[in-house]
Amino acid sequence: MNIIESLHWRYATKKFDNKKILSQEKIDVLIKAFNLTATSYGLQPLKLIIIRNKDLQKELTIHSWDQQQVTDASHVLVFCIEKTIGKEYISKYFDNVKEIRNTPEKLLKPFKEQLIDSFTYKSPEEISNWAAKQAYLALGNILTVCAIEKIDSCPMEGFISEKYDEVLNLNDLGLKSVLVLPIGYRSEDDMFSEFKKVRRPITDTIITI
Repeated sequence: MNIIESLHWRYATKKFDNKKILSQEKIDVLIKAFNLTATSYGLQPLKLIIIRNKDLQKELTIHSWDQQQVTDASHVLVFCIEKTIGKEYISKYFDNVKEIRNTPEKLLKPFKEQLIDSFTYKSPEEISNWAAKQAYLALGNILTVCAIEKIDSCPMEGFISEKYDEVLNLNDLGLKSVLVLPIGYRSEDDMFSEFKKVRRPITDTIITI
């Protein structure tokens, strides 16, 4: 199946087969894909919570407007952002660059100082909004990888972030939940799997200059 066929196959799964569980091999592919997602400046202000616990999934369903996909999915992925992104966080990123690429400090210092200065003048809300945009980049990447791997998924904004943070103790980890993605295998009686995709014509969405 090529990538376009895979994207046609993908849909927002409304009903998962709760008896089918994804292999660890499949989960490992998603973990690596998440970590390879492009992010602004390469800062990766994200963490991914992977849940495979039916009792916990049932509890989170209550805070997901009772969307049953959260209970029935093989796993639930919670995309989180770092709540504190400042000098220390940015410095650790550049330490990592220096170690992996063996880049001299004198070459990294101007960009490092520029970033630190830029984030110093951003408000907490601006930083949170910036980080959330990176979570959407990661979600889009994972949705495509899921399609290629024949993993069904259902991206969700419809959940109560504060309740998720409370249940998962995310505040203690310095994290905030932004997006939720139940994943697994579609149920054979999910009628939505047979629906044709509805998209605007390419002539309406693409402009070539």
